[in-house]
Amino acid sequence: MPLIPAELQPAVALALLALLFAAFVIERYPPDVTAAGAAALFVGLGLVPYDAVLGVFSNPAPITIAAMFVISGALVRTGLLDALAALVIARAESRPVLAVMVFLGATVLASGIVNNTPVVLILIPVIIRLARSLGIAETRLLIPLSYAAVLGGTLTLIGSSTNLLVAGVATGLGLPPFGIFEIAGVGAAAALAGVATLAVLGPWLLPDRRARGDAAEDETVFLTQLQVLEGYAGIGKPLSEVADLTRPGIRVTARREGARLRRSDLGAHVLSAGDVLVAQATTSEILTLRDLPGLVVGLRRGTARNGEDELLVAEAMVTPTHGSARDTVSHLSVGYRYGLRVLGAFRHGHVPGPDLGTARLRPADKLLLEGTAEGFDRLSQGGELVSVSRASGRAYRRRRAPLALLALLTVVTLAAFDVAPIEILALIAVAAILWCRCIDGDEAWGSIDAGILVLIFSMLIVGRGLQETGTVGLIVETAAPWLEGLPPIALLAAFYALTSVLTETVTNNAVAVVVTPIAVALGQEAGVDPRALVVAVMMGASASFATPVGYQTNTLVYGAGDYRFTDFLRIGVPMNLIVGVAAVLTIPLFFPLAP
Repeated sequence: MPLIPAELQPAVALALLALLFAAFVIERYPPDVTAAGAAALFVGLGLVPYDAVLGVFSNPAPITIAAMFVISGALVRTGLLDALAALVIARAESRPVLAVMVFLGATVLASGIVNNTPVVLILIPVIIRLARSLGIAETRLLIPLSYAAVLGGTLTLIGSSTNLLVAGVATGLGLPPFGIFEIAGVGAAAALAGVATLAVLGPWLLPDRRARGDAAEDETVFLTQLQVLEGYAGIGKPLSEVADLTRPGIRVTARREGARLRRSDLGAHVLSAGDVLVAQATTSEILTLRDLPGLVVGLRRGTARNGEDELLVAEAMVTPTHGSARDTVSHLSVGYRYGLRVLGAFRHGHVPGPDLGTARLRPADKLLLEGTAEGFDRLSQGGELVSVSRASGRAYRRRRAPLALLALLTVVTLAAFDVAPIEILALIAVAAILWCRCIDGDEAWGSIDAGILVLIFSMLIVGRGLQETGTVGLIVETAAPWLEGLPPIALLAAFYALTSVLTETVTNNAVAVVVTPIAVALGQEAGVDPRALVVAVMMGASASFATPVGYQTNTLVYGAGDYRFTDFLRIGVPMNLIVGVAAVLTIPLFFPLAP
């Protein structure tokens, strides 16, 4: 039984909504915790029926997002995102502003033909890499990424699930169906206005703040050694043309000639069997090279094992009592003493030595080691190295990259042609990439950001509570008398503004379902073509910028960029106003107000 009388429920729900947004602004707790608390209050006070709460968990949006997280993880593990990031960063080095604008423009276009939520999920890691390569804070680019996707979603009927929902409700009320590209003119005007606003106001209003934990997210770059053996595929090629050794995560710094290290003209050197190269590489690239036939990574001593013992890779730190200027990696003798191979050495802020074998160890230096479980057990007991833990990176599975890309393109193509719902296609794609070993199960589930899913589910519960208590309907009914009698263009602007404001506080799909029938009814009574008002509702519900919970892509970058709630208000309110004006002025050009 509800604890609040039915006549008081709308007021109580509005009060809880106000408290929720106050808590978002204060940010005493993380946004997912704040939203979960609000959802618990709505449920505990009986403002959301039990079956309605269960219905929220059948919403396809969070399921799709979780599946796309896994697909994104597969794109990372197979090296596709790394390659895309390298391509974008290479263009950005010479013309950074143009590269960023082209990247965001491509996001707008992609979001017009693909649902914009998975587009943002795929591109978040790329935009973070781009920001770091340019030496700017991720907060300067992640909000524009979300906004570009939102603007792209207004270009076509399939760019946003909200567009499809509004069109479906309108068709059910007797209006002619909308074509896929019928709203493209209005969407293009909104997108141009939005991009121009970002270009002009973004440098002033976007936050310039590093996300917490940046250092932890970067992979450690180790000093390592590579020996070329007979049978390696790169033999006979100049070093600059060997793809394995020219990736963004690898930098060859020297070539050993007897007792000397040669550092000049490395790119022109033709690889031959017996070459020993000094390099700096990330953990993932070292592990990828380790699996290539014809290459020996690290010092050749060690890795003695019996039978079918599995080789493990782990990181270990030099203790304060053993690291000194006279201790080198070779003198440590972990190969002879423990049967371990040293794959790399790392020192924060510095290169530990000219090459791996002669690198002088200091306290807190880190070594990347390969060996058996028994060898690591004996190492832990020895005392020279501590904090033995699993390596932070994993080998790329580049041979399976075509399979991961095929899975993504299949989801996109079949969803665009409405062969099946995108959530079903995404789940099938997840099963396929797991079965094809594009990504391991533990890494797949670890790639899902649980905080974002909690935030989305919680806000869906809050939005359902506002619907069930009649709060949204009450707001619309209160505004309806003020809308009657307005000139057609003012009525159009009023419906856009009403939809936009409601979308910032309630899930846009809920607003679309409630406001669309009222727009059709008032349009018919006022002698205004209802299709024009429906397009205004469509645009107002899709173009949401002012809060991180108003649209799913905003929610995604909210967590990824460690933004504050007010960051969205500062840039989002001008975006809402300018894009809204552009849309309202353009709608009559493509959808005449006179029926």
